[in-house]
Amino acid sequence: MSTLEANKALARRFYEEFWCKGNAEAADALVAEDVIQPQLPPGWPIGREGFKQVVRLWRRGFPDMHEDIELLVAEGDWVIGRFRLTGTHRGPFYDLEPTGRRVDIHGIDALRIVDGRVVEWIYQEDTLGLFQQLGRMPGDVGGIAGTAAR
Repeated sequence: MSTLEANKALARRFYEEFWCKGNAEAADALVAEDVIQPQLPPGWPIGREGFKQVVRLWRRGFPDMHEDIELLVAEGDWVIGRFRLTGTHRGPFYDLEPTGRRVDIHGIDALRIVDGRVVEWIYQEDTLGLFQQLGRMPGDVGGIAGTAAR
């Protein structure tokens, strides 16, 4: 298997383990301890622990969450994925109590993979569309992962 194909396979595991299964502990094998993720809110842990916190936050709020991969492109150390996220808001999410509403949004992940681990993760998703579907925005908009830059 070529490096590009191996990196795409790891990206598929990234979607399956974290976003579809909610297995934050898989980060120990798939994500570098010092992973770079510049979009975490101030005060969140950095590195792998910050990544795990994002996974747990999403899966607590949307326990049936699923991300379908719509596109994977690999070049050099990078894999870019476009995904469709669906789920039902059944648990607390930021400061929002469960609404029972279904959400359906799209996003893009950029994963830099070195030696079989994600060493950098940059993402963009339809955060505004997500909160429109939930019916309101959280009180601390600057505290939403994916909207901040360190």
